[in-house]
Amino acid sequence: MIVAMNTAMEASVAFRDVLAGERMPRAACLFVDSSLFGAQKAAEELGLPTIALRTGSAACFNCILAYPMLHQNGYLPPEESQLDMPVKELPPLRVRDLFLSSRADHDMLSKFLAKATHAARSYSALVLNTFEALETDELEKIGDEIGIAMVLATGPLHRLSSKTEGTAGRSCNVLPHEDHTCIEWLDTQITGSVLYVSVGSLACMDSGELSEVAWGLANSGQPFLWVVRQDLVPGSDGPCLPKGFDDMVMGRGRVTPWAPQQEVLAHRAVGGFWTHNGWNSTLESVAEGCPMICRPQFADQMMNARYVDAVWGIGFELEGELERNKIGEAILKLMKGSEGEAMRKRAGELKKKVASCFESGGSSLLAINELIDHVSSL
Repeated sequence: MIVAMNTAMEASVAFRDVLAGERMPRAACLFVDSSLFGAQKAAEELGLPTIALRTGSAACFNCILAYPMLHQNGYLPPEESQLDMPVKELPPLRVRDLFLSSRADHDMLSKFLAKATHAARSYSALVLNTFEALETDELEKIGDEIGIAMVLATGPLHRLSSKTEGTAGRSCNVLPHEDHTCIEWLDTQITGSVLYVSVGSLACMDSGELSEVAWGLANSGQPFLWVVRQDLVPGSDGPCLPKGFDDMVMGRGRVTPWAPQQEVLAHRAVGGFWTHNGWNSTLESVAEGCPMICRPQFADQMMNARYVDAVWGIGFELEGELERNKIGEAILKLMKGSEGEAMRKRAGELKKKVASCFESGGSSLLAINELIDHVSSL
């Protein structure tokens, strides 16, 4: 879809005419998602500066910039026998943590990312949804790689909106309505006792995996809040939880089609998060000091999970096939074990750093003010 949008922008003069002031006052600059380099090309032709927004991590953007190197050095396309090989140029990543899969069209991606990288070197400024204390080295590397002085870490951006408005997608009716009654249920639970389970709006599982997760949660004995979307199991009329599950978890477990995630993660009763590690979910968990069980599936999720585990030390990956006993052990490791407690402590320190970002003199607040000053000067 993104490739098609860029192709359309490059082929049409309509967008260029808008920027040029043919249909409204001429723009002073273009503020655009960094994936839409077709828009940036039109702005460049008109001499308009472009400010780009990256909604993913700084580490992910560095991986995009390194794509030609990853090919040249033989990491891509990935070979099954090399998935655990360290990518020594991008520590702590392994081949299997890269944002591309063996099913990707690498020729198409090479051309797409080459254009994106070329566009990045022409940015007037780059804005990222991260914060300096989380990705210090990665942010510095971006500035060195693309050669622009203004790389601004303004995140976590969800902290700039209210919790009622901050959960993505509600206004466009793409996702289910949030079940706010689950907050009332959380109010009845012991502080730090509940595992929140959600794989986001796109990740899926088959019926066998759903059953194993259900019994893993049930057998763990741990309280949980589990988001089970209507489309979680593709090709079905809706997920069907195993017989006897409801009776076994009555009072201890809550299943809901969709939850107000930021509010859930901020709730005193929630002590852990089983997540797919999309960047928004990862950053929201970091912001609330909530350690994670990581179950990534595609795109940048593997990379995010790797940083959660190997860099920040606030979670671990649940690898291999989903199996109820292994799931139960992972839950107890996070919620009851000494390793989980150490992860929770480190997550709490990151939560403090998030809070300080938006205080007077905080890194994200300074970056936002710098962005405002830059836009005002154009």
